[in-house]
Amino acid sequence: MTSLASAATRPSETGAPLIRIERVRKEFGRDIVAVSDMSLTIERGDFISFLGPSGCGKSTALRMIAGLLPITAGQIDIAPSQVDTEHDLGFVFQEPTLMPWATVFENVWLPLRLAGLSRAAASDRVRAALVEVGLSRFENAYPRELSGGMKMRVSIARGLVTRPRILLMDEPFAALDEMTRTKLNNDVIRLATEHDLTVIFVTHSVYEAVYLSNRIAVMAARPGRVVADLTVDAPWPRGEEYRVSPEFSTEAKRVSTILKGTLDDADIDH
Repeated sequence: MTSLASAATRPSETGAPLIRIERVRKEFGRDIVAVSDMSLTIERGDFISFLGPSGCGKSTALRMIAGLLPITAGQIDIAPSQVDTEHDLGFVFQEPTLMPWATVFENVWLPLRLAGLSRAAASDRVRAALVEVGLSRFENAYPRELSGGMKMRVSIARGLVTRPRILLMDEPFAALDEMTRTKLNNDVIRLATEHDLTVIFVTHSVYEAVYLSNRIAVMAARPGRVVADLTVDAPWPRGEEYRVSPEFSTEAKRVSTILKGTLDDADIDH
């Protein structure tokens, strides 16, 4: 593991890690090793990005943490909550995955509906989630009437409506234009702060990872593994002033150098 800075500046609670990943391996069939010997601890309050090229196991690791994929070997433990909570995890996929026949309200209501809450019982929480993502006027709209950024906001509201401790985000802004992506980056930082979330964020973008994260897990492919666990030494939460600062540029260059080293190693090995 490589340390980029001495300590993360977003404080995490003391005690045991929130998530402990120990020597996790994931195989698909006999010949494909998607993740190998992955070990990582994630503290309460971390905003950690999984950064790496396509095929390095970032999304696979995220889905194993969520319980959406079984692990082949190793162990993933999530510390029990100290307060009463309905759901530990919220998940925001790369595509919004909205039901096209349902309204915005109904799409956000879905996880609560599956948990047994009626529309009436869930309405205040659904509307509060829509206010948080700036879509309070669109609860009766259908996905076909929304822009790509608005659809992703609906997906984020759906991930937050269950009041999770941990938010998992799988390249949620990759298909969006730069202006929309920048705005949503800022919104995610605000929501993580307001809700005291622990966030695991998958991205290909060095700049996005550095801007959002207090930690970056750099992953290499063939097989997928964490090759560097970096801390980003900058005040958190962040705003646009950090994005245009010399410190941001310096951090991005250093992370890029480490990421490039993993790609060069892969080329040499293969």
